[in-house]
Amino acid sequence: MKEPGGLSRDDGKRPDGVTLLPWAKGKPLAWDVAVPDTYADCHLAETATTAGTAADKAAGNKEAKYRQLASSHIFVPVAIESAGTWNHQAVELVQELGRRMTAVTEDTREATYLFQRLSVALQRGNAVSFHSTVTTD
Repeated sequence: MKEPGGLSRDDGKRPDGVTLLPWAKGKPLAWDVAVPDTYADCHLAETATTAGTAADKAAGNKEAKYRQLASSHIFVPVAIESAGTWNHQAVELVQELGRRMTAVTEDTREATYLFQRLSVALQRGNAVSFHSTVTTD
């Protein structure tokens, strides 16, 4: 199916995903993912004292970036720090996805499985990032 209209911003950027069917209140869901580095110099002072500050900051940036979608979509920023801390909107989204999947499959572990799969994807991404920074001389 062709991409729905109205997703691209003036600079050509668009969210990572959008549902084709309405999610809630007659609006489709749109999301965009960010994975800030927990240990980056620009985050370290804050993340050392309060878990999740890099994820919260990244989520706030995503919300500002896609603010114009609010009239036509429900936008959820998904920010997961490289150390594994999630922003609260992402946790709520995965829990809701799990509830909706459980309603279809009747397996109450759906949300748990989804969190596990996403956590493994994060770990794999971290491994690739780490491996590409190591040099063998």
